[in-house]
Amino acid sequence: MGMIREPKGVDLLVGPSTLTKSDRERISLVIEEYKRTGKKPRLKLSNSKADEHGRAVRPR
Repeated sequence: MGMIREPKGVDLLVGPSTLTKSDRERISLVIEEYKRTGKKPRLKLSNSKADEHGRAVRPR
């Protein structure tokens, strides 16, 4: 196994997952749908906005 070099000014942090049980279930459903159909399902975003392609948009 090789070493990963951090780019200057960027800290790569690896830590425990902060996913909730609900997040894990949603991810599992997406993976299941993708394996079944071969297409990425459209997700309804509950607490965030989405662009015209259904991707999450971060507030600025």
